[in-house]
Amino acid sequence: MHLLIPAAGLGKRMGSDRNKLLLTLNQKPLLAWTLQAIEQAQEISWIGLIGQPYDFPAFEQIIADIYLTKPVQIIQGGETRQASVYNGLQALPPQAQRVLIHDGARCLATPELFDRCAAQLRNCSGLIAAVPVKDTIKIVNSDQIIQSTPDRSNLWAAQTPQGFDVAMLKQCHHHGRELGWAVTDDAALFEKCDFPVQIVPGEETNLKITTPVDLAIAQFILQQRANPPA
Repeated sequence: MHLLIPAAGLGKRMGSDRNKLLLTLNQKPLLAWTLQAIEQAQEISWIGLIGQPYDFPAFEQIIADIYLTKPVQIIQGGETRQASVYNGLQALPPQAQRVLIHDGARCLATPELFDRCAAQLRNCSGLIAAVPVKDTIKIVNSDQIIQSTPDRSNLWAAQTPQGFDVAMLKQCHHHGRELGWAVTDDAALFEKCDFPVQIVPGEETNLKITTPVDLAIAQFILQQRANPPA
């Protein structure tokens, strides 16, 4: 299974002036934790790492430091996540029929989650890892007035990996570029093209590192994994 990692953004909400995937968590860059989990996943055979050229030397050093055995191709990203994934799709090997896409900032995803998504992708054309929403969600207007409260039993929080048929996802991205669609994940492009997207149970610990608080929570999760309660 082929896998793409969009890693071309900055850490503005982290208060950082550099790629947040280069920030450290327990003495390792966030990206190193992500790549280590992918290295341990049995189903993943090729990795495409999408970033900006000024980060390429740092990416190469991380790859060397963790002794990855799986082939990694570094790909130039675009101005948005959507544009970066588009570039990544064009760089896939010709034989790639299915692809997983995983945000590098979700550095606590386990090898088992990657394998579970890869296995399910053999039986469908589109999927996302997701978890049921636990909070009550409110829909509000521009004046911050509540308009409605959707049924929580139908709400799931999207995560990555997300996986797709390569030809179909390329078609969706092509339509998106032609029609000016701006989306925050690839599943939304699939949905706009009326293609079905399945849910694969995600992991509560598969949080996206966005703020300093997330980084502190991630450190606690790693400590719990290293020293599980008796």
